[in-house]
Amino acid sequence: MKTRSDFLLVMTTVVASLGGFLFGFDMAVISGILPFVRQQFALSALQEGWFVSSALAGCIVGVIIAGNLSDRLGRKKLLYMAALLFLLAALGCAFFHDLSWIISARIGGGVAVGIASSIVPLYLSEIAPDDKRGRLVTYYQLAVTIGILVAYCSNAQLLSHAEAHQHDAGGGLAHFLFVQEVWRGMFGIGMLPAALFLFGLLWVPESPRWLMQQGKATAKEGYGPLFGPAMRRALLIGILLPLFSQFSGINAIIYYGPTILNSAGITLSNSFLSQIIFGAANVFFTIFAIWKVDSLGRRPLYLWGTAGATVSLIMTGICFYTGATTGIALLVCVLAFLAFFAFSIGPLKFVIAAEIFPDNIRARALSLSIMVMWVSDTIVGQLTPVLLRSLGTAQTFWFFAAFCLGAFIAVYRLLPETKGQSFEQIEQYWKNTTKQTA
Repeated sequence: MKTRSDFLLVMTTVVASLGGFLFGFDMAVISGILPFVRQQFALSALQEGWFVSSALAGCIVGVIIAGNLSDRLGRKKLLYMAALLFLLAALGCAFFHDLSWIISARIGGGVAVGIASSIVPLYLSEIAPDDKRGRLVTYYQLAVTIGILVAYCSNAQLLSHAEAHQHDAGGGLAHFLFVQEVWRGMFGIGMLPAALFLFGLLWVPESPRWLMQQGKATAKEGYGPLFGPAMRRALLIGILLPLFSQFSGINAIIYYGPTILNSAGITLSNSFLSQIIFGAANVFFTIFAIWKVDSLGRRPLYLWGTAGATVSLIMTGICFYTGATTGIALLVCVLAFLAFFAFSIGPLKFVIAAEIFPDNIRARALSLSIMVMWVSDTIVGQLTPVLLRSLGTAQTFWFFAAFCLGAFIAVYRLLPETKGQSFEQIEQYWKNTTKQTA
């Protein structure tokens, strides 16, 4: 019986994690698509910005509606909604001819990303045994990194295929999608995992924690209990960790990826290959978090990860400041940062936010935490080019290093160890802490 229940848990985790895979794929695939869309539709700078950021607007909408709706309708129905939106968005982006309709599909895909980024870690935390909860929620982050890597690889393969067959005398749907307007094929590939996600959800059970809450007035309570004295420290953690995650410099590293590798003496045929290298490194190091999160614990991984990320970013800045960008040192510093980020800062914000809140407010609290992540992501995306131009590359990396140091201090002072503890034990800890400080 235990073997069968373990198998069902694994299959449920795999299916739910497809939401994370689609999240990563949808957000990364645009990097290969943008040059083609810009040329085909003669986009202005304003149109190009809206084409890219429209999905982010959808993300924010998705996160806003996810918390309350999942409390009212259940986690599984929200996962269905996300899967259907992923499927329709990929279909629309692949086949719509009018740019405004393509952007509408992008917004729909963004709503799906917002729902998935909030509900998938929530659902995984609620179906997991206490001693495996960290591992199961970290699978979500692993799925995100795999989705990013698959998007980069599929973009590179489709581009190679289109270049090899561009002079073929052909027609039909396949030629249109994968040669003539290959960017549509890049979008369209997303229909496959979306359909698999939608089909797999037929066999996924509803969250037992949500079922236990039925009949209680959780949805009517709103966000009030989240701001009560007992939850203030937990709320602060839930806000700071995603904020520090986005201000850690991960986006600057990804943005600067091709330049860094070229400076380190690695010849790249195009930017796709550099993205694949960094994407593969991110996947590999996230596996370490899965291996150790339930044995070493959240707190040690986070402390080591933030400390290592701080040092790595300082050293990366020193490489740029001294001009030591032609050897292996810069590449080692960047890969070291990716390693520290991928086994701590990246996945653990989801693990911790999904377990530090009690049942009656967990969905809304996690939605608020993910909202902070998306808003911070938007700010960093706008801020990074300004910092690079005004401060310089070295100083920009030191700026992000300061936030990693801030994350270390916040975790050291605020975060208790939660590995192996039940939700009820964690809730009781916050109540006891409130009584001691009262």
